[in-house]
Amino acid sequence: MDYVIRRILAVIPVVVVVAVAVFMLIHLSPGDPATLMAGDYATTEDIERLREALGLNEPLWRQFMLWAGRLLQGDLGTSIYTQAPVTDLVAQRLGPTLSIAFLTTLISVVVAIPLGVLAAYLAGGFIDRLVMVFAVLAFSVPVFLVGYLFIYSFSVKLQWFPAQGYVSLSEGVGPWLHNLTLPCVNLALVYIALLTRMTRATVLDVLHEDYIRTARAKGLAVLPVLHHALRNAAIPIATTVGVGIALMIGGVVVTETVFAIPGIGRLVIDAVQHHDYPVIQGVLLLSAAAYVFINLLIDLSYGLFDPRIRY
Repeated sequence: MDYVIRRILAVIPVVVVVAVAVFMLIHLSPGDPATLMAGDYATTEDIERLREALGLNEPLWRQFMLWAGRLLQGDLGTSIYTQAPVTDLVAQRLGPTLSIAFLTTLISVVVAIPLGVLAAYLAGGFIDRLVMVFAVLAFSVPVFLVGYLFIYSFSVKLQWFPAQGYVSLSEGVGPWLHNLTLPCVNLALVYIALLTRMTRATVLDVLHEDYIRTARAKGLAVLPVLHHALRNAAIPIATTVGVGIALMIGGVVVTETVFAIPGIGRLVIDAVQHHDYPVIQGVLLLSAAAYVFINLLIDLSYGLFDPRIRY
């Protein structure tokens, strides 16, 4: 329990630094923030009213205190473009993005870890080389290019999957999966490549350990040997999974744009186009908080794989 408390307390300074960095987003942008948000056709009176509404006339420290106070109450501000609360906008778009993130992570873990273990066990052979070629290609080809190829092949030509759009899980698991298959497989390719290479490298190192060689010399079956090797290689693999989920934030933006999915990524694109800084701030803050929370969970999971870490 002490280990968990220490890890949670260590996260607090990180969250504070992230909050300060996100708050400074408006003030570090070139030009007057109110002028940028008001648009090209705003009058001087419109810009002044916006400055007053955003509190930009206040000293910087007071602006931060007011913003942090609203943040602690769950208020991420109000969209300049739609006049809707940022929390409502994020809540409306959260479902598609969480669906993509969940399915992509599931596909990546289910495919990549067995591939990495197999490549490590057959290191130097034809299957190992084949897996590595696939990993290099999948990691190198841009996500948007693969997405357009998927749409052309499986939507336009074969008509197996829809080219765009999103169906909520409430309308049925079948339609939900049918609509998300292409975007999730598209995004998963990058993380399968990353996780496969990490799994292969770490399992290969463990397979060269003395206790593994002894177990194999005594005639222990292949599956128990690989099980022990994978368990001892679990920490770097878990780290890679966590980093992959965090990196997925950027990939989701591209994937949602290519497949026209109304998620957080599309919300960010729309906010950037309209200079809607409160929305950009809110999404960045939530994304950073999710990144910190995921890394906290990964840190806590280390104690499950290696009990010595807790001490």
